[in-house]
Amino acid sequence: MPHLSRYKHMAVLGSLALLSLSSACRSEPSVATEPAPFRAQTLLEDLEQPWALAFLPDQAWLITQKAGELLYVKGKQRIRVAQLPDVAVTGQGGLMDVALHPAFALDGDSNWVYLTFNQAGDDVYGTALGRGRLVVEGNSARLDDWQTLFSLPQKTDSGRHFGSRIAFDDDGHVYFSIGDRGERQRAQDSADAAGSVIRLTLDGGIPEDNPLRNQNNAHPAIYSYGHRNIQGMATHPDSGEIWTHEHGPQGGDELNRIVAGRNYGWPLITYGKEYGTGFSIGEGSEKPGIEPPRHYWVPSIAPSGMAFYRGSAFADWQGDILVGALKHRRLVRLDVEDGRIVGEHRYVAGEDARIRDVRVGPDGLIYVLTDASKGKLIRLAPPA
Repeated sequence: MPHLSRYKHMAVLGSLALLSLSSACRSEPSVATEPAPFRAQTLLEDLEQPWALAFLPDQAWLITQKAGELLYVKGKQRIRVAQLPDVAVTGQGGLMDVALHPAFALDGDSNWVYLTFNQAGDDVYGTALGRGRLVVEGNSARLDDWQTLFSLPQKTDSGRHFGSRIAFDDDGHVYFSIGDRGERQRAQDSADAAGSVIRLTLDGGIPEDNPLRNQNNAHPAIYSYGHRNIQGMATHPDSGEIWTHEHGPQGGDELNRIVAGRNYGWPLITYGKEYGTGFSIGEGSEKPGIEPPRHYWVPSIAPSGMAFYRGSAFADWQGDILVGALKHRRLVRLDVEDGRIVGEHRYVAGEDARIRDVRVGPDGLIYVLTDASKGKLIRLAPPA
């Protein structure tokens, strides 16, 4: 399937086509919604605020629901997975991302399922990562041998900015994001895990080569910091690099390539403005020694969910970045060619709805979860 309207949009975006991914790029407000180059099929309905999706090798799905439920769905079966950790549901927090061990097999030793969730203390809350072994028996499913691998040490009563997405590299590490918890200066404190990307071994250990491990007072699990609220994370299929996107305030959503030990600037630099007043935040939009975004959005699209496209169904989209948009209620495709972002495309993904997660399935089709009290799982395929 060809890139629809690529050259028309290159003219609109102007110099954006000349900027490499190593430069900060801006999505112009004039980027418009295009006719959808796919057909949409609703696969599941009546999901209660679904947050994330994972594909199992037995052609089933795992779906998290914010209220603390993990669903195993296969065919007409919809089973609530038992033996989950205690999940606190407050504000933006609840049960969030789900991801499978890189060598996942239902009948092997690597049947680990990783979850991020809001963990309660004494009237305080914080993001946590854990894992359990998925066991499916007939009409029941459960997580055995639950292990909480990491929990935010400095919990607060804030209901904002929990993150939280999970990704893996090819070297035996798991990454996940923690938001600044609505207290922006925490993101600049390397002793505080809030506002950061955390890197662990698959069993929760601190890798010897973590960039801040031997720095005085720094939290040894931090891989990068200066983040506001990352709700999209994916591993580049060729380079193995971790890429993220995060919510800005009023404007300034960012796409970033994560580099070990780097400071990503929040709230010292941002393209966003203060809510309500429109006043500037911090010291501007760039500063020496701080990693700039690879792409950013003004006005905000409120991104959530992220995937690099690989598959045969949309052959011309290889390596493009797919992003869900909560505020703009669209599927966004960043057109990547020869290491450059040369365009941005926005589509209605079956219906005008907030998109919480976007994934590419083993079949090369695109799957999105809509964020609603009666959310849906929608599959996007090439036109018949």
